[in-house]
Amino acid sequence: MCACKSLVGLLLLVLAPTKALRLFSTSRLQSAVIDSNRRLFIQQASTAAIIAGLPQSATADETQLVPLYFGAGCFWHVQHELALHEALTLQRRGAQITAVSGYAGGTRLGDQNRVCYHNFKNIADYGRLGHAEVVQVSVPRSAVADFAAKYFSLFGQRGYRHDPQDRGGEYRSLIGLRDGINSDLYAEVSNAAQQSPMQLVRGVGDEEDTIAAKTVLVMDSSKFPFYPAEVYHQFHNDFQGPPYGATYNSLNGVLVKAGYISQTGCPENAF
Repeated sequence: MCACKSLVGLLLLVLAPTKALRLFSTSRLQSAVIDSNRRLFIQQASTAAIIAGLPQSATADETQLVPLYFGAGCFWHVQHELALHEALTLQRRGAQITAVSGYAGGTRLGDQNRVCYHNFKNIADYGRLGHAEVVQVSVPRSAVADFAAKYFSLFGQRGYRHDPQDRGGEYRSLIGLRDGINSDLYAEVSNAAQQSPMQLVRGVGDEEDTIAAKTVLVMDSSKFPFYPAEVYHQFHNDFQGPPYGATYNSLNGVLVKAGYISQTGCPENAF
């Protein structure tokens, strides 16, 4: 996205020299490029420093973990945001990161109980089975409200997803927690939602996209469980902005080695 801004400036210089020179002087263009590179460096360096550090000792609260899943468009971006939040707020490092991309919210399964990404073999396609892209994390009960707040912050003040161009039920917004709206944790999720433009609605499965209604479906994860995505989808760069960096991407191998993620029986390539 930053590179696009620099490109716009250069196009203006070519197409409208007089006006563009007033708006984008050489010094401003240089500053813009430097600022873009600086932001990219800071993002990748911060991710590397936070996620790749030495493992921290688990606190007593860490032993009472609650699994939650969150969906808001493409799971690549959501996984990055939640993994970074784990590192920042829970001081988790390396193999302690629990953010895993996957699928949930559908009422059907493919053969051998599989749920898979789109693939040319048409094996257990998650979209056809009614599922959405989600990311699951396991956090202390005391951190549920904080992670719910982080999730709702992804919609900004206008209720838009990070990738509004992705449309369809596969990208609908949803939260999964045990017992859904009847969960003893629902009040914490509801309180977080009230600080955003999003409205909570009870999920029943196989829903269409929620982007126009600005709603978030609350799923009972005991009835609509989480199915991990293929290994190649884990800790993947998002195409909406600059790469997340090699250190973040390397978490894929770290969690595979730790046995936290593994092949699912689905094709490990979409093509």
